[in-house]
Amino acid sequence: MDIETVRDYCLSLPFVTEDFPFDETTLVFRVREKIFAMLSLDNNEWFVLKCNPDYALELRDSYSEITPAWHMNKKHWNQLNLLGLLPDELITSLIRHSYNEVVKKMPKKNREGIPEL
Repeated sequence: MDIETVRDYCLSLPFVTEDFPFDETTLVFRVREKIFAMLSLDNNEWFVLKCNPDYALELRDSYSEITPAWHMNKKHWNQLNLLGLLPDELITSLIRHSYNEVVKKMPKKNREGIPEL
C-alpha cells in the first residue's frame, strides 16, 4: 500500500484530521485531536499506528514488517513497513484498530457521535 492510499484511507474515517505538529515531514492523523497514526514523508516506507499491547506483540511475532515504533512507546505503538509484503487488507484493518484504540480511551463526551469501526 502506498502512502497516498494510506492517507486517503485515514482521512476517510469519521472526525479525522491531519497536521504536522512535530516537523514538516511527519504527517500526523488525529481523531478528535488524539493521534492514532503517523507517516514520514522523508521515509515513506514506515507508517506508525497505535495498538493494543498484546496484539502488538502478536503482530510483531507474525510479521517481520511490523516492529516496535521508533521514538514512541513501544508497548503501544507499532511501525509498519509499507514496502514489505503486508496485505492491504491487514494495513486497513490495523488503521481501524488504531483508530478504535484511541477512541475507546477518550472521555465519553469526546466519543459522542464516533462510530466503532
